[in-house]
Amino acid sequence: MTEATLTVCFFLFVMASVGAVLLAFRWRTLARPIEIPEDPASKGEGGLKDGLRQSMMFIAQLGPQPKKKSRNMREKLSAAGYRGELALWTFQGTQTASAIFGAIVCGWAGLLSRESLDTAVLAAVCGAGFCFMLPDRILGGLVTKRRERVDEALPAALDLMVLGIEAGQPLDAAISDTSRQLKGLFPELSSEFQQSMLELRAGRNKHDVLMDLGTRTESEELRKLTRILLDTERFGSSLGPTLRTHARYLRTRRRQTAQEAARKLGVKLVFPVFFLIMPSVFVVTLGPAVLQLVHQLKPMIDSM
Repeated sequence: MTEATLTVCFFLFVMASVGAVLLAFRWRTLARPIEIPEDPASKGEGGLKDGLRQSMMFIAQLGPQPKKKSRNMREKLSAAGYRGELALWTFQGTQTASAIFGAIVCGWAGLLSRESLDTAVLAAVCGAGFCFMLPDRILGGLVTKRRERVDEALPAALDLMVLGIEAGQPLDAAISDTSRQLKGLFPELSSEFQQSMLELRAGRNKHDVLMDLGTRTESEELRKLTRILLDTERFGSSLGPTLRTHARYLRTRRRQTAQEAARKLGVKLVFPVFFLIMPSVFVVTLGPAVLQLVHQLKPMIDSM
């Protein structure tokens, strides 16, 4: 047998051994199951979705579980809209599964390309590290996009709240009606308002609920709104004109932000124009002249 064949057989043997260890560990955990909180929203579900969730929870037991960062990760998942009891377990399972998949794919690719065990191990380690960090980066992007959609929905939500408050509704009823009206157009902000209403109905302090509303989505504009609501309630000022003024401020700021981005566009286009478009223009305009010059000078060069 050649060295490449022996390397491939050794790699397959290692993968088979790892799979056998995982299966044995799974049978061990099935005989002595680990306590995992149940998700009320997943009751009655079955099929591929439920099986995938159970697989991610099982894989989560194999990966690292930093207790110090679990609270921050749960807050980050909540900011992305994932508030289920099993969201943290599923995310950790996704990280571990991605790391295992990346290690296998990169290790196999390194083994086939170089036929070296050292290269395969290095590629597997790099692939596992990259794929382990990839879900966290994707989650950060989801948090940013959700925060932008929440900021986009705030002016319309303030207009609806002003209409309710000026019609004689209290703040809780105005927020509840606003949540129902925005459910189809802006579901992100509607879910945040609905979560706050559920907490208020559960008997939680209004000050704490509004503070959590501002910090839960990591939205600075929503934090400003909650501070305005708390200040108007503390000092007893009129809420309707205050919210109308704040809605006008938000629209003005969005318009100024769009104008600023439009002004920056010219500066940002300098580098693409210089490095991508200008060479093409030079090739199109100067290319025929250069070819004609070379064609005319070729007999002189050959004669010399």
